[in-house]
Amino acid sequence: MIESWMTDDDTPVRVSSETVPDTLRARIDNGRLETWWTSSAGRSLCFVTNTERAMVMLFQGEGDPGEHAVDPQAEGSSDGFVLSHGQHDEYPDQDTVLISEAFRLVKHIVSTGSWPADARWVADR
Repeated sequence: MIESWMTDDDTPVRVSSETVPDTLRARIDNGRLETWWTSSAGRSLCFVTNTERAMVMLFQGEGDPGEHAVDPQAEGSSDGFVLSHGQHDEYPDQDTVLISEAFRLVKHIVSTGSWPADARWVADR
């Protein structure tokens, strides 16, 4: 059985990999810069953006420190990552990826359950 993913909202919606980019763009356009999904296997996927870069995190279950996408050649840091409860965060650019890459990563994870073979990520465990 293939893992299925649902948005972690008040009204959860099942997400297909094909709808990931449009779903994320619509949420960003509505000022929702943080998106969480939960999977049928109990995993979680988080996307938070400042509209230029995004942090993409994958968790194996509750309490797991997870893993996140990285951009090892990036320099500096970026702010403007607004969480759903209003907190404003700043992250090193090496710990985030360009938003187009983040869309690709999330789409692939929702489709296959794993990072793309060419993705750069680190385990935080």
